[in-house]
Amino acid sequence: MNGGENELLDRLAVSELCKGWAIFYDSSEWEKYRSLFTDDAYVWTTENGPLAIDNFIAMSKLGKENGTIVMHRECGTIVELNGEAHRAVGKMKATISQRFNSEGIAFDIDCDCRFIFFCARDRQTWDWKVKFVKLFYEKDKIIPVNGQSVPAFTTEEELEMAGFPNGYRYLGIMQKRLGYDTSLYLPTCNNEVWDRIYEAMGDWLAADENELFSIEDDNEDNNE
Repeated sequence: MNGGENELLDRLAVSELCKGWAIFYDSSEWEKYRSLFTDDAYVWTTENGPLAIDNFIAMSKLGKENGTIVMHRECGTIVELNGEAHRAVGKMKATISQRFNSEGIAFDIDCDCRFIFFCARDRQTWDWKVKFVKLFYEKDKIIPVNGQSVPAFTTEEELEMAGFPNGYRYLGIMQKRLGYDTSLYLPTCNNEVWDRIYEAMGDWLAADENELFSIEDDNEDNNE
């Protein structure tokens, strides 16, 4: 927090990268959205795991063309900085809101999340860019569009929902209805993955290597 003018400007630049996710993604400004990231950036999602940024954008475009409606509400952003190592971590509180229609019922699923942006500064251009994005899923809920109608779940779905963490239980089961194989081991407020990602943040700021790609896989293996 605080610091000199250069540190404040660096944190502002990284904060704008984080906030650009919600602004550019929701408005389909794909060139501006792509400009937030390094050439080899990766994004983790509930339905597809880690995706190269260009593949993630292609998937998002296809989803929108097929009628998928996903919006983001940015609630607050803070940045941790190690200027000497040219590293930063942006933490953005946000709500992901996805519109679903089932059996004639329209409803939203709102998922309160924490986006974690692992950022690096290009030592030639001096620009900050996002290298990795991971999310913590804190809680979700169903919101009826008409104020009263919500979807009915089968007994089998109720049992499946019990296996999902509280952080994305409703989002997970609805994505499963759409055919996605959503992981049961994504970061939430009270699981091992939460602690490991916090460790990875510290490693990233210290310019140490971290194992972001294996965190969820290791947790899944430990629970089999």
